[in-house]
Amino acid sequence: MTAKKECIVSGMRPTGPLHLGHHFGVLANWLELQEQHDCLFFVADWHALTTEYADPKKVKGFVPGLVIDWIAAGLDPDKCIIFQQSKVKEHAELHLLLSMLTPVGWLERNPTFKDVAAELAGQKDLATYGFLGYPVLMAADIVLYRSTAVPVGQDQLPHLELTREIARRFNFLHCPENAPFFPEPKALLTEDAKLPGLDGRKMSKSYGNSIALGEPLENLAPKLKGMLTDKNRLRKSDAGDPDVCNLYPYHKLLTAPEKCAEIREGCVSASWGCVDCKKVLHESMTAFLTPIHERRSKLEADPDRLWHILEQGNARARVRAQETMEAVRKALNFDF
Repeated sequence: MTAKKECIVSGMRPTGPLHLGHHFGVLANWLELQEQHDCLFFVADWHALTTEYADPKKVKGFVPGLVIDWIAAGLDPDKCIIFQQSKVKEHAELHLLLSMLTPVGWLERNPTFKDVAAELAGQKDLATYGFLGYPVLMAADIVLYRSTAVPVGQDQLPHLELTREIARRFNFLHCPENAPFFPEPKALLTEDAKLPGLDGRKMSKSYGNSIALGEPLENLAPKLKGMLTDKNRLRKSDAGDPDVCNLYPYHKLLTAPEKCAEIREGCVSASWGCVDCKKVLHESMTAFLTPIHERRSKLEADPDRLWHILEQGNARARVRAQETMEAVRKALNFDF
């Protein structure tokens, strides 16, 4: 007897082009999940407004680019549902209803709320309900599809626990004599890729230290040429240490294991220089990005197909969301 597939929901905010860090931190996991589970992946455009509410114009332009990045990376609309959050209005309705029963204290103790507010202090005014309450919207995104599991990193566990608490409170208040209405989704912990930026800092578009998934291949050589390596290795004759080199994490993800072993040996014995290492990385990165670029080119040449994929995904998600909301209204005795 075939085991029932887990229902998995996850999303990304449309804030600009995706880079290699996004791929190995999130997308690579999504590609595996779509092969085994019932997956819904959504463009979290309403979530983007929590920090971009003062100038939301650019969000609209980032939506198609995000979907292109996803599909170019390998997400298959025949294997998963790809949709846009704001096109399924039931997300907003369920968010409203769940906000009515969520204690303010639960939101105020959310560590991410404090961390992000402190990080962006002086840059953006985040003293808004939308920013304080975005975990409730996130909970609505997840439970709307009766999701049973969510792929998260270690830092996102407090968010998911809050989702579980909100689902538990709804079940307690409105389903006291029946089976729980909303599942309490479990965490599918994803290993951090820990791919550093080209300069050794966190990889970020704002730092200009990333390789985008749509990066023109002719940009790779000059970017890799200036890439930080082992700061203690001043000359080729100096023995290096791959474990402290900024380059080696890229090789572990992009270069064949047997070649990685050769690189490590060459580095510690000083028979390989950093230039040699960068040449191999250039080859590995080109081989990795080429099929992504080919899928991207096909999508960009046929924009109607992109919007068709989104419209189909929106329709499929909407059917499931409407079914859930009919049952939610009935549970609340709001099925007027």
